[in-house]
Amino acid sequence: CTEAKFLSTLTLLTALLLCALGAPVETEVTDILAGDSSGEEEDVVTHGLLSASPFWGLILGATARHQKEFEEEFKSEMTYYYLDNYRFPAIPAGCPTSNFSKEACLKRLAEGLNTYMVLLMYVEQEYPNNAIVMEIKPYNIRLINLIKEKNPRLVTNMTSSQQEKLLSDLNNPIPFERKMTAHCILRQFHNFLRDGIVAVRKRERGRTSRDLPHDKCFTFYHS
Repeated sequence: CTEAKFLSTLTLLTALLLCALGAPVETEVTDILAGDSSGEEEDVVTHGLLSASPFWGLILGATARHQKEFEEEFKSEMTYYYLDNYRFPAIPAGCPTSNFSKEACLKRLAEGLNTYMVLLMYVEQEYPNNAIVMEIKPYNIRLINLIKEKNPRLVTNMTSSQQEKLLSDLNNPIPFERKMTAHCILRQFHNFLRDGIVAVRKRERGRTSRDLPHDKCFTFYHS
């Protein structure tokens, strides 16, 4: 399958890019994008599968650079894991590993992707022209459209009033708190996509992928 070969190449390029940036990459990077590496994987037809789309890798490759940005900004003031303290209700829930049908999982994924489109607007307010945000927004839209192509009923866009309320609820008069919220959004979006591709692949291919860490602030980098 041409798309599958492209995804495999993309996975390698993503890993090489991260290494070039000086960030050690854990094996989960290639495992998540390439799937279970047991010999049976070659027999799975990936054409047309949402989990085989290259946009997952393009987004994850960009968001994986977030830790480096965070540490360069705050240097020794705090560790990346300080973001564990920043969680808020607006963060979308992911697709459960079980007891969820494929349709229900895709609906949850679409809702989350749409919510993150708004949350990324908040990040842009705090960090105008942020390279990661500018890079991932078009791919996020493409993922949403792929779900819509499979079933338009699964995708419902937020109204302008809902978007305004979501953003206003995040307002904080303290600059430091606003920055932490923006960084938490990027970190949680990375985790949402990381868990999302595993959940979708499991339902599309009917096979259980290798279990991955489920803590919200898991990172592709070594501490």
